Amino acid sequence: MADVFSKKKRSEIMSRIRSKNTRLENDFCRALSARLYKKGRRYRKHYAKLAGKPDIVFIKQRVAVFLDGDFWHGRDFEKQKSRLPKKYWLAKIKRNIERDKQVGKELKKSGWRVLRFWEHDIKKNSAKIIARIGEILQKR
Repeated sequence: MADVFSKKKRSEIMSRIRSKNTRLENDFCRALSARLYKKGRRYRKHYAKLAGKPDIVFIKQRVAVFLDGDFWHGRDFEKQKSRLPKKYWLAKIKRNIERDKQVGKELKKSGWRVLRFWEHDIKKNSAKIIARIGEILQKR
C-alpha cells in the first residue's frame, strides 16, 4: 500500500509523535496521583536508572509500570502486520516487541514487579487499572 502523504509530509507528521508525556500518559498519571498520593504512594516517571525507562516506577515497592501504545508495541500484531508497509514497520514493531520482552525479563531478574497495560485498556477503564496497581503496591 502506497503512502498517501509525501515523504516530507510523513516525516513532519511522525516528528510530532512523542514517546514521553503523551496525553494518555499525563491523564493516567493525574488520575493515579489523585488515587494513590493520599495513601503515601510516590512514583517517578521515565526512570532512566532502570532498563527500558519504565513510564511509572514505584521505587520503594520495586514496581515498574509500562503504558504501551497499541500500534508501537504490537498489540494484535499478527492481525495488523498484513496492513503495514513491510519494509520498515514490520521490522520496527518486531524489534519493539522483542525489546519489551527482554526488558521485562531483565527487570524481573533484578527483583522488580513489571506491569504492562495496553493503550486501549487504559482508555477504556483506567480506574480498574489504577485499582490493580494499588492492589499490587499493597502486597509489596
